[in-house]
Formats: sequence, structure tokens, C-alpha cells
Amino acid sequence: MTEILQDDASSLISPQDFATVATLLKQMAGIHLNPNKRAMVSGRLNKRLKALGHGTIKSYCAALETDANPHERDAFVSALTTNMTRFNREAHHFAHLTQNILPELVKSARAGGRVRVWSTGCSTGEEAYDLAIRVLEACPDAAKLDFRILATDIDKTALATAEAGLYPVSSLSQFPGERVDQFFDQKNAPNGMAQVRQTAKDLIAFRWLNLNSTWPFHGKFDVIMCRNVAIYFDTETQGWLWSRLTDRLQPEGVLYVGHSEALPEEVMARVRIDGAGTFRLSSGSSETHRNNGDPR
Repeated sequence: MTEILQDDASSLISPQDFATVATLLKQMAGIHLNPNKRAMVSGRLNKRLKALGHGTIKSYCAALETDANPHERDAFVSALTTNMTRFNREAHHFAHLTQNILPELVKSARAGGRVRVWSTGCSTGEEAYDLAIRVLEACPDAAKLDFRILATDIDKTALATAEAGLYPVSSLSQFPGERVDQFFDQKNAPNGMAQVRQTAKDLIAFRWLNLNSTWPFHGKFDVIMCRNVAIYFDTETQGWLWSRLTDRLQPEGVLYVGHSEALPEEVMARVRIDGAGTFRLSSGSSETHRNNGDPR
């Protein structure tokens, strides 16, 4: 992350301009900006102002509101999105998935069943590939079955990195050597980089998605990972999102959340704790939304 000098930030953005930026980001992505993020916002938007020739945040935000340049709206969201992720993050979730969830899902898939896994905020792709690797280790023929992973994010720049599947070799240090050799190609990648092998890529569909808008799919999922995503939303939006995600679980489906995230009481009434940051939808739980794909 670029280091931002506080005095440069203070000279760029006023509290009033920050409020305008925060409102726009909330409208576009549902992300809540705390006032203590003024320096971060200033530093990240400074490049956009210079690139487009805007002299002030006010003129830049006015241009965003006209919808004249939808690509710049994407760039605005991308600039203010935090993509903090790594391979094998919160490893206990992957251990739980491997030991307690995948055996039954593999059995179901091999019997002709449909299995779906969703990485809701996949960022630059590490979580989605983590999932694919565990699936392939449990079921090497998964690509021949109806076993698929959906990976979504609102940041199109991060999604491009995810789809490319090219990572620094140093980022793979959490993996044993045999896993790296099996799922990453270093020989044909640029120096110091590793390319995710096609076997893992074939299981994943990367898609752009704003979690706070209509979801263009209607099926349910056996596993949903929504880790360290809801923390960027306000309390009301968090509760609404958790309820919506729970509606999308199959009976006995599993929801994994980040270590600093918690489900509200009304959602906890529908699930049971199955481990740290791990929840199973109770059989017979009813949906809370008439149409769980629709925004509020």
C-alpha cells in the first residue's frame, strides 16, 4: 500500500469533500468510510484527479455523478477498495472445509449431485484458488463433475489479477512444496512469479458483483466464504448481507466469516456454530427475504 503523507492529504481534501466521497462510495458499493480514513482517501484519489485533470475533489465527484464516464466510476471504487488478502488466510477454515465438508460434497458430486461454492469477495483471487486446490486434492476429477466455484468482487482491477492467476513465488510460502509444484507453474512464468495451473482455473468462474445490488443468479450454495468483507459496511448493511447470504445456503450449507465479524441475532437463530467463524444453516430454516436476490 502506498504511504500517504498526512500534510499532503490535509491540503487535498476537506471534511465536506470527504463526506461527498463517502456518500458516493456508499451509494456505489455499500462501503462505509470512517472519517479517520481522510488521509487514505486523499492519497488514493490524488492520482485520479491528476490523470483526469481535475483541480478539486468537488469537480471530480460532480463528474462521477453525471454517469458520463462509467469506467471512471469503476476506477473510483477500485481506488478506495482495500484488497488485503493472502493464500491460506485463516487456515482453520480450510482445515474445517477439508476435514468436515468436502468428503460429503465430493460424495454428492460423484453421485451426480450439483455442488456450488462461493467466494463472495475474492479480491485478487487467492481465496478462490485456495478453495479450488482443496477441492482438487479431495476430488482430482472435480472438473468433470458438476462441482464449481463462483468468485466475485466489486473491484474490476482486482478481478483482472485474479483471472490472470499470476502471483509472486514468495506469496506461496504457506504451502508445502508438493502443493506448490502441483498447482503452480514457475518454469513458464516470469522470474519470481508462479502461474496457477489450468486444472485449478477450470473450476472457477470469476465475476464482477456488487453485493449490495441485485444478484444475477438464483441457485443456492453448499459453501459460502464471506470473510473480512462485511467489516467495510455499516451495521445495518452487514445485518442485511448476512441474512441474504444465509438465504442462499443449502440446508446444512456452511458460511465462513472473518475473525472480526459476527452474525446478528436473527441470523444466529437460523444457524449453528460449527467452528471458529463457521456456521451451518439449520435444516428447515426458512428464508427471510421474499426474493433473496433483490436489493433493499
